[in-house]
Formats: sequence, structure tokens, C-alpha cells
Amino acid sequence: MKQQTNVKQIAKQRIQILFEQAKKVCKANPKLAMQYVDSARKIAMAAKTSLPVEFKRGICKKCNSLFVQGVNCRVRIKQKREPHVVVTCLNCGNQTRILLKKKMEHKKLEQDNYSNEAPC
Repeated sequence: MKQQTNVKQIAKQRIQILFEQAKKVCKANPKLAMQYVDSARKIAMAAKTSLPVEFKRGICKKCNSLFVQGVNCRVRIKQKREPHVVVTCLNCGNQTRILLKKKMEHKKLEQDNYSNEAPC
């Protein structure tokens, strides 16, 4: 069990290093950045760990390119049904949707807290 956690720890460190390198190189050499991202994803799969959310949202799942706003991706906010952000990869056209949390749920929790208080 200890060996398994050690492997996952090493994998997370390597993934972080690869993403840092990809961010440094992405404007000068996008193909090399794509290779770094692909290697990081393969390491995560081999170690049976998931990529951290900040890394997942920063790459295209289809072509493994690192998103650089205004250069190779377009970000839009949509209000249909539930508010969400749509990130479109300009290399392959793939779209990624990220749901935004509702403010209503937060307000409802506050109202419930006030109703539980004793009246003065």
C-alpha cells in the first residue's frame, strides 16, 4: 500500500513538472508543449490517478494542446439552461463546457441559516 502511494506521489510531481515545462514552451514551440501534455496524461493513466482540475481545464482532450487564451482557444460564457463557460480549441474545434455554480443555491443556504435562528 505504501509503495502505491509513493508511485502516485512521484507521478503527481512529474505531471506538475511537465505542465510547467509545457507552459514555458507553448508560445515558442506548441508541438513540444503538446508532447509534454501527452506525456503527463500517459503518466497519470499509468499511475491510475486523475489529472488535477486546473490541468484538465487547461488542455484540449482531443488534440492535447495547451490552452493559451486568444492564441489557440476561445472562451465564451453561455446562459442557456444553466450558466456555463465554453472553451473552444482553435486547433481542432473541440468544445469543452465548464458548469458555473448557481448563486441561488448559495442564497438558499443563507436563508435556511437565518430561518433556523431563534426570533428575538
